[in-house]
Amino acid sequence: MARMGDVLAGFHAAWEFESDSVLIRFERGIRTPKLFQALGERRVPLEAIAAVTLTPGKRGTVVLRAVPRPGADPLMEAAAGQLKEACDPYRLVLPADRETLAEYYADELRGQLTKDEEPAERFLVKPPEGPLTFKAYDGKATFDGRTVSFRWFWTGASSAKWKAGDQTFPVSSLCGVEWRSPEVFEGHLRLLRREPAPAHPAQADQDPAAVVFGLGYGPVHESLPFAAAVLAATRSASPTPVDAVAAAHRDPADIADRIRHLGELHEAGLVTDEEFSVKKAELLAQL
Repeated sequence: MARMGDVLAGFHAAWEFESDSVLIRFERGIRTPKLFQALGERRVPLEAIAAVTLTPGKRGTVVLRAVPRPGADPLMEAAAGQLKEACDPYRLVLPADRETLAEYYADELRGQLTKDEEPAERFLVKPPEGPLTFKAYDGKATFDGRTVSFRWFWTGASSAKWKAGDQTFPVSSLCGVEWRSPEVFEGHLRLLRREPAPAHPAQADQDPAAVVFGLGYGPVHESLPFAAAVLAATRSASPTPVDAVAAAHRDPADIADRIRHLGELHEAGLVTDEEFSVKKAELLAQL
């Protein structure tokens, strides 16, 4: 049986085997995927692992992989199968001459698993820690553990988002997230709201509850940990009056900037007289 504290080192990561978990430590080298560097290390309880595989890799390597149980890891749930193979945090790539050693540890792990492939009832792997922030193409996203905020950029946000104004969402008002990889065509992060939830536009660039990725903005190593942290928070959140009050007030400087830009949209004919008056009144009411 593998001894507690045994370490199996591969390319970009090392697995330390404990009695009830596997501690995955990622390297910070220049060739290490940025997602691994952002994660740093992750402790994966054995109950979060459904199976273990060992397969041939590319160019004289073997790949040891722990297969996570559905619903056990917020990062993998948010990714929804969109991660490239090289960025899978559950893969450990080793030189082929270490295959015998890798097979030994694979067998040891298999012997300790409960072989429970049913979806986990709760997240078993800790989400990335906050506070977290990243720049999307059309705005800046911030998560402080209790609320998610979107602050729109003048150069990227659509007129629909400018009309709606900067957004703040208590996690108690959310039921999940929708993450689309920026490495796929037109990525985005959309917040899914609890009932009663307004119908959101089909296009993320028109939805005030979404930020859009592109042109180097919202890379995987920034936006995916953010999405995972928000997703985990929504599972345990409950509405509180404090959150509702916090969401209702904004910085006066932000309000002034928003009114000024709203006026520019009005002068350009992108906002009607009625829309301008109504939105201006809403913004003033938040002071």
